Amino acid sequence: MNNTSVDGSAAQVTARPASEAPNHDPVVLELHGVTRHFGSGDRRVQAVGGVDLSIRRGEVVALLGPNGAGKTTTLDMLLGLTQPSSGTVRVLGVAPEQATSSGAIGAVLQTGGLLGDLTVGETVRLIASLYGADAAARVPEVMARADLEHLARRRVSKCSGGEQQRVKFALAMVSDPDILVLDEPTAGMDVTARRHFWDVMRADADAGRTIIFATHYLEEAEQFARRTVVMHRGAVVADAPTALLRASLGERTVSATVDAAGATGAALVATLSATDGVVDVRLDGDRLSLRAADSDAAARILLDHGAHDLEIAAPTLESAFTALTEN
Repeated sequence: MNNTSVDGSAAQVTARPASEAPNHDPVVLELHGVTRHFGSGDRRVQAVGGVDLSIRRGEVVALLGPNGAGKTTTLDMLLGLTQPSSGTVRVLGVAPEQATSSGAIGAVLQTGGLLGDLTVGETVRLIASLYGADAAARVPEVMARADLEHLARRRVSKCSGGEQQRVKFALAMVSDPDILVLDEPTAGMDVTARRHFWDVMRADADAGRTIIFATHYLEEAEQFARRTVVMHRGAVVADAPTALLRASLGERTVSATVDAAGATGAALVATLSATDGVVDVRLDGDRLSLRAADSDAAARILLDHGAHDLEIAAPTLESAFTALTEN
């Protein structure tokens, strides 16, 4: 894991805080100097450029980035669906294709259709049969964990988008993989289904299964990923424990209700704007908000000027994500 320096208001993001014990679990996913381009000449597109990434057993890692950041291409290379243009990819010490064919790594992908004429139960049993008797015996358990028991006799073509995502999840689990790769796994799921899905994922991670997932739901990364990797324009721009990444901006948001009558509001805005470490001071009606590296000092100024209904909020993962990818 590399240290990543973030320009602007974000502080340096380190891979692991000093107070956290080092992780001695074995590395199960490795990418070294990985690049991937498509096309040639004037039409050449660099999707991934020089990614180095190591993930250890039992980690839950969120892969974030705007559209076109290289997330899906990176996951495809981990699964052996796409070969890197340069660099090496290893899954459990072997080539991704070998890990995939053995069932050691499972995936829920955005792409790849299901056979609409089969029922949900037939689909799960069919895929399980490819992995032998042990997988076939796991079908009832997998159906229950994916909350598909009541849909077993429904044709896949009659399932909603969220239900089909749950079918894909069941298919990924029948081989009892050591590693799960998830590309927007909860797309189309309702709130209840998403909550159930992540409850299952959390239990799997606690049992030692390694999970890496790409998502557009920043709250999913914030709630379920212990580590977050941010990609932008094909490169890793941050890699840190999620809580540390969220706090890397350093600034907290402070807001309060003030007496905006006459020149009082304008004078308070001027005072705060001239205070070291205070930025983005705004007065909307009688509600004043700002961002400050020292939120206590900013709050003290507000309270000394008669402000009330004071609120202080820590940085969110969304604010860190925006700072890392806005340029």
